Amino acid sequence: MPRRRNDKKAGPLLGDRAVRIAREALLELDHGEVGDHIGVSGLSSNVATHRFEADVPGYPGWEWNAVLACATGTDYITVNEVALVPAPTGDALQAPDWVPYTERVRPGDLGPGDLMEPAPDDERLTDDSFSKDAVVFMGRDTKQYLTTTGLKDAKERWRRGEFGPNSEHASQAALQCRTCAFYIPAAEPVGKNFGICANEYSADGHVVSAVYGCGAHSETKVDIEDATPRSELYDDEKPLY
Repeated sequence: MPRRRNDKKAGPLLGDRAVRIAREALLELDHGEVGDHIGVSGLSSNVATHRFEADVPGYPGWEWNAVLACATGTDYITVNEVALVPAPTGDALQAPDWVPYTERVRPGDLGPGDLMEPAPDDERLTDDSFSKDAVVFMGRDTKQYLTTTGLKDAKERWRRGEFGPNSEHASQAALQCRTCAFYIPAAEPVGKNFGICANEYSADGHVVSAVYGCGAHSETKVDIEDATPRSELYDDEKPLY
């Protein structure tokens, strides 16, 4: 039911004053933002439930409700109840679409002792070493081989990851890995755009982009000019007598 602007015609439970009282009661909970007033439900001669939009993490599809009461013959409003409840649309009570287990596993989920078999149709692998999509290495035979798709996906993850060119470290670095003595360039098929960091104080042992950078570059020089005393030092613990 839309909210009316004229308190006298609408009655004490439906006017602007009632909306303000309901909002203030919800704000006192301090459990999340109270959004726009979206209507009134459960209306009777002495009771009305005011509904407000809710933006509470973990509760999509929910709304704030404040139940107000007013005795016949008076305009004194009391707050009976406040609560976060599922919206009438029912979206909050519907189970999310089913996602297969293999698609729910995320990087980092695999722990010691866990087993994860590749999917039968995993496009990252092929058992045909003569396939044009197979990534093979001289003198190394396996039952299955990485595909060019799998290698492409890996390179894309490395570019977007914390050791890629757009990471926080790289954005603050003055020098790039390609000119660092700790950078070990990768060979084909990975290519010249990636390598391994050998600096134990930086990305040690990780694949890094050639245009990644950090403050531990081998050519880093620290300007110590500001650390040079500009005047005679004063010993404030030296006895005065």
